[in-house]
Amino acid sequence: MPVLRLVLGDQLSESLSALADLDPASDLVLMAEVMEEATYVPHHKQKFVLVFSAMRQFAERLRDRGVEVRYVRLGDPAAAASLSGEVLRALEDATFDKIVATEPGEWRLVQAFETLAHLAPAPLEVRPDTRFICSRVDFETWAGPRRELRMEFFYRLMRRKTGLLMEGDRPIGGQWNYDAENRKRPPKGTATPTRPRPSPNATTLAVMAEVAARFGDNFGRLDAFAWPTNAEEAKAALDDFLIHILPGFGDYQDFMAMGEPFMWHGLISAALNIGLLDPLDICRRAEGEYRAGRAPLNAVEGFVRQILGWREYVRGVYWLEGPQYKARNALQAEAALPEFFWTGRTNMACVADVVSGVHDQAYAHHIQRLMVTGNLALLLGVHPDAVNAWYMAVFIDAFEWVELPNTHGMALFADGGIMSSKPYAASGAYINRMSDYCGACAYDVKARLGENACPFNALYWDFLSRQEHRLGANIRMALPYKTLRSMSPEARTAITDQAERTRRTLHLGEPEALRLKI
Repeated sequence: MPVLRLVLGDQLSESLSALADLDPASDLVLMAEVMEEATYVPHHKQKFVLVFSAMRQFAERLRDRGVEVRYVRLGDPAAAASLSGEVLRALEDATFDKIVATEPGEWRLVQAFETLAHLAPAPLEVRPDTRFICSRVDFETWAGPRRELRMEFFYRLMRRKTGLLMEGDRPIGGQWNYDAENRKRPPKGTATPTRPRPSPNATTLAVMAEVAARFGDNFGRLDAFAWPTNAEEAKAALDDFLIHILPGFGDYQDFMAMGEPFMWHGLISAALNIGLLDPLDICRRAEGEYRAGRAPLNAVEGFVRQILGWREYVRGVYWLEGPQYKARNALQAEAALPEFFWTGRTNMACVADVVSGVHDQAYAHHIQRLMVTGNLALLLGVHPDAVNAWYMAVFIDAFEWVELPNTHGMALFADGGIMSSKPYAASGAYINRMSDYCGACAYDVKARLGENACPFNALYWDFLSRQEHRLGANIRMALPYKTLRSMSPEARTAITDQAERTRRTLHLGEPEALRLKI
């Protein structure tokens, strides 16, 4: 009974449910680089290299096991434009009893699979993606009776379920969360960790040449590519992080430094999101470092929380809320995305540094994403569609199930509070406290008004003023609103005028096509 088994570009795991009962003697695995997936957002050049190189190497790994793989490369003159088209083309060339796939990570592909099921001459079986620690059904069960979907409570449930960092029914150390200990500034003179990163192998080099020829105008630097593209490279990156970097991760995970996009972060999210690493295994290995006395509890707990808690939680929210989630615009933001999100040409040192890092590495760590680019887009009132499109386009680890809740819910509060109880809005004071950016900036972080005032300051207070009818009763924002309401009418007018000048200076205008060059 031959089966056609479809493997997507972010499903490069030998444990994939679609491959669970594979019979190498009769089944065919289909993998395809298709133009629809390559162009639905204007991907960073390094994202193309990561996915296409990893796909090709995974196909060879299957072939080494004796599996027949039908692999379609982008540019094949006979290729279809879509994954569905490639499935139908494979069915024209051979007869299969059924098609087996693992559920995709985006609603648009779910809808494409539903259409395919009607068109295909063989039945389509879509299996759950078992590579996550919490199933969609289990998340829906947890979420069902709750009025608020707070990650902290989900995280505690997952700790109990897995036994990670637990002593019986109690958390090791007596606390569930050590986040308050993870906001330190590295002592002066502290060097950031050296990161041994993989050199491009022959497959990767070939893909890089193809990307340069076909997508040369897309955003990003190509020759700096140094990401894991197979399971061995991903494991080596994880080993290095656990042994050499995890001990300092907890203390300094939130700090930002000029010219340092990596800091003490793991650099494993891209490999994890395409299936080269297993999330539960990562968490257990991190726990092992604590139990062996090689990493402190605050570091290990913070790292485990990002995977066991946050990553699983955002996936649950994405599937629970459905495709209508991205249409929410709770704060009625309508502005266009400033040009400097693509060019990096701005006198704001923090923004220029983050955009430069994203251009060169397709990466920024979570505080840079949330509290620099996300915070600025929130304060400026940029339309959520434009911000989501940017995050999807520029980050190497961006897939909609993980990008959308993080950007739409956390960074922009566009979902009205599903993901967080308040907007993550902040003035320049936060950036000054959690970075070394302000000392090198053309703007004065302590000034609210005037030509040299930090743009974040007036924009922050103006944001609170503009959104007072929506957020003024939020108990978690009581203190800033108390401060705002204590200001004289003249002071509030001056802030409004300063914010308007700032928006004009930043050249916000009508929505326009995405900029792809830097």
